[in-house]
Amino acid sequence: MIETDIIIIGAGPCGLFTIFEAGLLKLKCHLIDSLPQPGGQCSEIYPKKPIYDIPGFPSILAGELVDNLMEQAAPFKPGFTLGEAAQTIEKTEDGKFIVTTIRGTKHLAPIVIIAGGLGVFEPRKPPISNLVDFEDNGVEYIIKDPEFYRGKRCVIAGGGDSALDWSIFLADKKIAKEVTLVHRSSSFRGHLDSVQKVIDMADKGLINLVTEAEVTGLTGTDHVDGVIITHQKDGEIRKECDHFIPLFGLKPSLGPIANWGLEIEKNAIKVNTLDYSTNIPGIYAVGDVNTYENKLKLILCGFHEGTLAVQSAFARIYPDKKNILKYTTVNGVQGF
Repeated sequence: MIETDIIIIGAGPCGLFTIFEAGLLKLKCHLIDSLPQPGGQCSEIYPKKPIYDIPGFPSILAGELVDNLMEQAAPFKPGFTLGEAAQTIEKTEDGKFIVTTIRGTKHLAPIVIIAGGLGVFEPRKPPISNLVDFEDNGVEYIIKDPEFYRGKRCVIAGGGDSALDWSIFLADKKIAKEVTLVHRSSSFRGHLDSVQKVIDMADKGLINLVTEAEVTGLTGTDHVDGVIITHQKDGEIRKECDHFIPLFGLKPSLGPIANWGLEIEKNAIKVNTLDYSTNIPGIYAVGDVNTYENKLKLILCGFHEGTLAVQSAFARIYPDKKNILKYTTVNGVQGF
């Protein structure tokens, strides 16, 4: 049994910053996340993408933001249970919570803060019969590190911002040996500037753009060596490649948390904006996982929510103690 003051479910940016705010109040945190490393979407989905709305940083890569948040949290010695999704929660006789992961790891604390982002993600997969045979063997649903594709022939499928942006990046930075973008329509869902850039790069021969077509088959033995593209007019076309990257987005869900008795609205947890508490006393929800009137799904809003949640948590853990706000500019940051 892992015992702590606050169990934080979700190790994304909001969860990581909550460690810092809790640490200032001398509250210890232990984080649970289904991903094998901290950072949430910022680490898993777009570590190399810039973020522009973090105060004090005109631009910062998502992965760098996670590194900074980890450094900021380090003095408070947080604990981590990674690669294990939170599965069940139960309340003890003395009002504490036991959170058990899918692997059976148990955690005990008087406070639970859910910072699970958009929840558990599953990629939207194209209906290709042998697709699963090549997962991690030439088929990837997200691009974590563009250098992985250095000198490779890549076929990207999709018509949204992610497909457009990565096609541009891999071709423009001359990372991939060859980039082919396949989309089932002649119009795209992404930003108009990105669409125009892809068209311009295709005209210059920097990207192979195939519209009104879909990837319907994969070839290879142990690894992808080509795709079958079915064109609306030209029929089947075989294209040699080293990687097939279908970027059709991710489907979020709350997963097991949806069964914890929390008040749910449109796949998000309803909270009281006084302190971002849920309908279950002692459980809070911060960041993209929560919902309330005028909710904005921004990282900086999640930072604010986590700050108020730990203030409320302190009062709940120590009802007889008066918490006086102390500015870090005066007191500094003192770890445990």
